[in-house]
Amino acid sequence: MSPKVAQKLQRLQTILAQRAAWATELAQVTCMRRWVLQAEQILSGSWAQPGELVSNETVGERLDAWRQTLAGQLTDGTLSELEQTCLSEFVRVLSNLRPYLVQCYNRKDFPRTNNELERSIRGLKTQYRRVSGRKNWNSYLLRYGRSVAYATWWEQDAAHLRQLEQRAARLDRTRWRQFRQETKGAQSEQLKRFRFRHKRQAYLASLEERWIAAATTHPLP
Repeated sequence: MSPKVAQKLQRLQTILAQRAAWATELAQVTCMRRWVLQAEQILSGSWAQPGELVSNETVGERLDAWRQTLAGQLTDGTLSELEQTCLSEFVRVLSNLRPYLVQCYNRKDFPRTNNELERSIRGLKTQYRRVSGRKNWNSYLLRYGRSVAYATWWEQDAAHLRQLEQRAARLDRTRWRQFRQETKGAQSEQLKRFRFRHKRQAYLASLEERWIAAATTHPLP
């Protein structure tokens, strides 16, 4: 055997030895990757047969049943320590996000993935930048809140605009006042969070001033 062939053989044996050492870790990663793919399959709706309805309820039921199956694996003693730690975190995240993962199936134009959602947000940003000439759209978003997305959707085509007109015609004053109050409340909460995170000292100082003014008592005449 020539020295060159012997060198290549030794290199191959080293690689195979390293692969054997990683076999256990690779099997664990493969198992954990399978969990992610199963979640993707459930949320994508690819399990549905032709003509079968894919809705928030059907996807939610399937997701909940699968989460229960995963939770059972945490206590059956078949997982390694690493797999059990990762699965516990995976189940925890799924449980926390459960109310928000199955809200997109009853609306045709609702973004269903992170990529679609990011493209929608980027489209809103681009539109604002072209109109205003500004690079930062925080003030615009804080001023108008989620109405930004609603207005853009209504103006996409004539069908959306007709839908807006039809819904507005059926909206009574009581429901309109209630909806307006909910929108203002959500926008106010978003603005408070922004001020607390980015302008904390000024925001806290303003709260203290308001508290002092509210706590000030005046003698009765």
